[in-house]
Amino acid sequence: MKALPPHLAKKLQTRADEGTLRSLPGALPLTDFASNDYLGLSGNLALHAAAQEILTQNQNTAGGATGSRLITGNHKLYPKAEATIATFHNAESALLFNSGYDANIGFFSCVPQKNDVVLYDEYIHASIRDGLRLGNAASYKFRHNDLGALEKSILQHREKAQELYIVTESVFSMDGDSPDLKQLAGIAAKYNCRIVIDEAHAVGIFGTHGEGLIKQTELEDSVFALIVTFGKAMGCHGAAVLGVKELKEYLVNFARSLIYTTGLPPHAVATISAAYMLMHQQAEARQALYSNISFFKTEAQKLNISGLIASSSAIQCVVIPGNNKVKQVAAHLQQHGYNIKPILSPTIPQGQERLRFCLHSYNTQQDISGVLTCLKAIL
Repeated sequence: MKALPPHLAKKLQTRADEGTLRSLPGALPLTDFASNDYLGLSGNLALHAAAQEILTQNQNTAGGATGSRLITGNHKLYPKAEATIATFHNAESALLFNSGYDANIGFFSCVPQKNDVVLYDEYIHASIRDGLRLGNAASYKFRHNDLGALEKSILQHREKAQELYIVTESVFSMDGDSPDLKQLAGIAAKYNCRIVIDEAHAVGIFGTHGEGLIKQTELEDSVFALIVTFGKAMGCHGAAVLGVKELKEYLVNFARSLIYTTGLPPHAVATISAAYMLMHQQAEARQALYSNISFFKTEAQKLNISGLIASSSAIQCVVIPGNNKVKQVAAHLQQHGYNIKPILSPTIPQGQERLRFCLHSYNTQQDISGVLTCLKAIL
């Protein structure tokens, strides 16, 4: 094949010179503080057995979906899974997408219209920004979790907006923190705005059975749409958009990331259904995770580790400014047996580079004490 164009090669070299060049890592046999497998479900034999049982019961042995959901790919496991998801989250309907990226691209590129305005948290996931770029609505960011700044922006744009959408995450992937969801709902009601929440890092963890923070805070009736994903605490793959039945019908007709792609294979949909079945059995795992979160924060405070971002979620971050510096610290921890990933700019703003600790139900207190002691020794 022909060589990469010179101007693209130059961009790669610039990344390398700046210390921001990305590469795909190999599998590391280290103590896991990097994955999003918060409850350890991805390797849970009960999950795999339950998925296989669903396939057997439905006499489905196909290895692929065979086509778009609008052609031949909407196999009978789909409506069953979507009904299960909607019921679990107390929503009127659910529409499955191939991934969280596909769900956000599909929703945000087609729902907000030309005369609408979207106000989004500045730390919102890249997939939401990409979806907005593909759409026709005007969009503006507001300062992270600053609801005062949000309200000022609403006052600036509400009068000219046909619909005004407020977009945020219930748990942010790069900080692990959360907005004041009840206050947010009050602001949205005051100005007749529509709330869209990405619950990727909350589903499976928060709520009585892992329904997420919106269910835990009893705000289901205050939101217009929820995006839930399954590649994190649920231990599988895919995503769904939750909302009223008319929203589902609209997305089926206008969400290009749903229409113009092959659907999820039967095994993937069966695994999603199985994960939801197992959510009611994960109380012990969730409690173990909560205990590890509390222990991590207590130990970090005891060791006087600076730069820790306040968070009550499974994502705990320590800010270490500078790409080279944070990479050096991460490499040191990896050499001592801990799988920690540095989060670099431009993924996050320059000067906010950090180590992201993803905590799990299966981490031990010895693991946590060990990695924090190792971190303290090099800071």
